[in-house]
Amino acid sequence: MFTTGQLIFAVLFFIAFVIAMYFSYGKDKILHQKFYQGSYKVLIAFLLFIALLFVIKITLKR
Repeated sequence: MFTTGQLIFAVLFFIAFVIAMYFSYGKDKILHQKFYQGSYKVLIAFLLFIALLFVIKITLKR
């Protein structure tokens, strides 16, 4: 489906992207800790909401 060159490019691009994101967010770590203290609660609520939607879907499907 993909050539060897395309797969190598995709892997290298992904590695470079992750490294760039790591350094980019590393610089802003202090600001993130200051302004986004409760953001994990929003993430947990969102994941619970998605899980609830799946439970409802499975329940109503039967």
